[in-house]
Amino acid sequence: MLSPAVVSYLLAVFAVLFVLDFHLLAAAFAGLAVHVLTVKLAARLPKQWSGGAHAAALGAIALGVILGLLGVGFGLAFFLRGHHGMVALLTIVADTLEKLKQALPADMSAVLPDTVDDLKDQITTLLQEHGRQISAAGMAGFKTFAHVLLGMIIGGMTVLHRFKDMDCCPPLAAQLYERSKALAVAFDKVVFAQAKISGLNTALTVLYLVIVLPLFGVHLPMVKILIPFTFVAGLIPVLGNLISNTAVVLISLSVSPGVAGASLGFLIAIHKLEYFTNARIIGGEVDARAWELLCAMLAMEAVFGVAGLVCAPVVYAWLKAELKAKEMI
Repeated sequence: MLSPAVVSYLLAVFAVLFVLDFHLLAAAFAGLAVHVLTVKLAARLPKQWSGGAHAAALGAIALGVILGLLGVGFGLAFFLRGHHGMVALLTIVADTLEKLKQALPADMSAVLPDTVDDLKDQITTLLQEHGRQISAAGMAGFKTFAHVLLGMIIGGMTVLHRFKDMDCCPPLAAQLYERSKALAVAFDKVVFAQAKISGLNTALTVLYLVIVLPLFGVHLPMVKILIPFTFVAGLIPVLGNLISNTAVVLISLSVSPGVAGASLGFLIAIHKLEYFTNARIIGGEVDARAWELLCAMLAMEAVFGVAGLVCAPVVYAWLKAELKAKEMI
């Protein structure tokens, strides 16, 4: 007969596979974020509080964290749709297309749309050709938001059990609590490491946008928007840097193809540098060497795709913490 500890490990493995296979990673990360932030804030509560007062305070903190994260998410969405966000970016792209048509040979420029309306017509045709896929993507986006919201609520509710005495719980429940507690700690460490990575990426981007380019007489538009956007996007593991780098190259392309090429080269260089630096930063938090994380990321990406790549640092940190707790490594 399997022991409660073994059963808890098997359930943990099943949970990871289930989350990745059914595309619930965003919901899981949202729930963990609410849980970790609430626990950190709850640590500041007066020690003498207990019972109903402590539970009410935890509930209020969890609700505040959920509303805060949702507010940040909606704020970013409105920011991207606002005058200084995607609207300005699309305007620059339209101007860039016009410049490219004038610079490229006639046979190549004929491929590009003549006006913004032509560009919209091409996009409309694309949407018509792939209507089912676009509709499915829209439904998937709605489902993902619902999953994220439910994940946040579940993450807030689990905090109430975080401060309970688990000594009197049944053996399996106690073991599952230990697994979930180790996961929360691993997520906490990786998130703070990701914040350091985002800060490093933002600093290097500021160096390029504010110092390097102006030294050569190049002043990109929307720099004041690109800098905070780079930091916020960098908080997204792996994909964040790709998003911010794409934005920088697009804005650079509005100035000239040469500037766009220089920006692309610079960003590729710092991306290669950060690929190993990032592993070292996260490795320092979770006590893992760079090559360990790189192997974990490579293996998870090969099996689960982008979702596996994103969650690999958290899963590996969790696994290594469990192995150390059992004194197996």
